Amino acid sequence: MSVFDDEILAAMEKSRSEIPHPSQEKGTNLYGSTKLFPDYQAGEGQSWLTLVHGIPHESSVSFVAVLQTTRALRKGFDATLYFYGPGALACADTRGFPTTGDVAFPGNQNMNDAIKTFIAEGGTVLCCRFGMALHGQREEDLIEGVIPCHPLDVQDAVIHFANKGAIINSVYNL
Repeated sequence: MSVFDDEILAAMEKSRSEIPHPSQEKGTNLYGSTKLFPDYQAGEGQSWLTLVHGIPHESSVSFVAVLQTTRALRKGFDATLYFYGPGALACADTRGFPTTGDVAFPGNQNMNDAIKTFIAEGGTVLCCRFGMALHGQREEDLIEGVIPCHPLDVQDAVIHFANKGAIINSVYNL
C-alpha cells in the first residue's frame, strides 16, 4: 500500500516526465572554454602566500585555497600555505573514521591528500600552534612536513611576504 493516493501518484509521474532525462548526453559541453587571461607563469623569485582560516568540510573555501596554491606552485611560484585558527585542523594527519586515514565519506581525505601533494611537490606548509591548541591538536598529529609556528608569526609572515612583493591570498569561511 502506497503512502500516496492515486491523484498524488499521477501528479508525481506527470512531474517526472515533463522534462526528458537526461536532458544532455554525458560529455555534452554546457559551457564555453575561452580563457580570458594569459596562462601566467611565475617570474624569477616570485612568491605566493595563502592564509587559510577555515574548517575542513564546512565549505569548499579551504580546499579550493589549497588547490589554487598548488597551481601557483606548479606555475613556478615559491608557494606557502599558512593554516591558522580553525584552519589548523586541516593539517591533522589523524583524521579519518573508523581509523586514521580511512575515508569515512567521499571527499573526507581531500584536504589531507591535497596538502600532502603540495608538500611532495615542494610547497611549504605552516600551521599555527595556537590554532592547534584551540582544537586539542598535538604537533605529533600534523601531516609530515607541516611546520608548526608561533601565533605571532601569522602577522609577521604577511609582512614578510608583502615586503617580498608576493601575491597574498587570504581565505576565511564564516
